[in-house]
Order: sequence, then structure tokens, then C-alpha cells
Amino acid sequence: MTHTLLRKIISEFLGTGFLVAAVVGSGIMGERLAAGNVAIALLANTIATGAALFALILAFGPISGGHFNPAVTFVDAMERGVSWMVTACYIPAQCAGGICGAVAAHLMFGLPAISVSTHARNGSAQAFSEFVATFGLICVIWGCARQRSGMVAFAVAAYITAAYWFTSSTSFANPAVTIARSLSDTFTGIRPVDVPVFVAVQFVGAIAATFLFRWLVPGLNTRAENILILDKSR
Repeated sequence: MTHTLLRKIISEFLGTGFLVAAVVGSGIMGERLAAGNVAIALLANTIATGAALFALILAFGPISGGHFNPAVTFVDAMERGVSWMVTACYIPAQCAGGICGAVAAHLMFGLPAISVSTHARNGSAQAFSEFVATFGLICVIWGCARQRSGMVAFAVAAYITAAYWFTSSTSFANPAVTIARSLSDTFTGIRPVDVPVFVAVQFVGAIAATFLFRWLVPGLNTRAENILILDKSR
């Protein structure tokens, strides 16, 4: 493994870890301060997540591309933006980083390091929401990456912030985050039994959006290196 690849892997690990820490931690804080008002708790969770995602893409994007999401990495590999070898390194790092982020959030709030979630998120509406959320996320990434790569961080953060509210699932749109949140019996948790369906439809949504943009933007795979922040050191 080269030093360059190691730096990329650590970047993806840290970025995903901080993202999940922001998601879970803000959910805990929001729930504690909202006095039972779920809408206020979700609003706090939404703002913190969107802001953290924007900052993290800017910080780690120039190093690794700022994926923090196995579905994003997978479709980037489909379009030859990253190699499959890099993909095989990124995805475990993202999942491990997400789990560590959930643990860190718990410890910051004096909770057990891991608490398996009992928050049910099942049914066709939730599954379809995750398809829509991930499909839209990849559309935003591919659409902006073509000519406005410098705006991708803002666009992705803005989309996720909005998708928290227009999807019934509150837009996980990320397999690593989904897995990590199954280990958090807090406001943002998801039961482990519900994880496989979420992860499956997230990948399906990401792949469907990529095929769509192959048609909308001929030659998309020649521009895949622009996904998220430009990363010329692959």
C-alpha cells in the first residue's frame, strides 16, 4: 500500500467518522433539549448534519474525494473515477469510521459505547424514501461535478439538509452511516433488522442515478474524476 493510498483511506475513515458523530451527537443533543418536540429535535439534527457535511467535504475532499459513502464510492468506480482496488479499501474504512463516530458520540454524552438500536424504520414507504434520497444525492453529485465541481460541497450538504425533511426515512442515503446508526439506540438509530433493506435500496438508487446521467451527460465517465472535490492524485 502506498503512502498516498493510506492517506486517502485515513481521510475517508476520519471524514465518515466525524459525519456520523455529527449525525448521532446532534440527535442526542437535540432530543435532550427539545423537551419532547420531535420537530425541533429533527431540525437541530438536520442543521448540524448539513453543516458538518459541507465542512468535511471541503476539508477531506482534496485528499480522498470526500466520498464518506460506500454508494458514492461504488458508482465513482463504475465511472472509472477511482479504481476498484481503491474502492475495496475505501468502503471498509468508511464503515469502520462510521462505527467509531457513533461510539465517539455516545461517549461524549455519557452513554454506553454501543447500544443496539430498537428504532423501527421499515415498510415500503421508508424503503422507497431511501431509494429517492440516494438517487437524488447521486444526481446532485453527477450534475454538479460535470462543470461546477467547486459547488459540490455546498450542493451535497444542501440536498441532504432538504432530504431530511422531504423523505419519511429522514434520508440516510449512505450505507456506512446506516450501519453505524444501527449501533445507536438514540434519536437517529435504526434497528439492525431494517439495515439490509436500506443498504440495498441505497445502492440501487445510486446505480440508477448513474445510468440516468450516462444518458443525460454523454461521456460522463470521462469526467468522473470531478466527483465531489477534484482529486488529481489518484
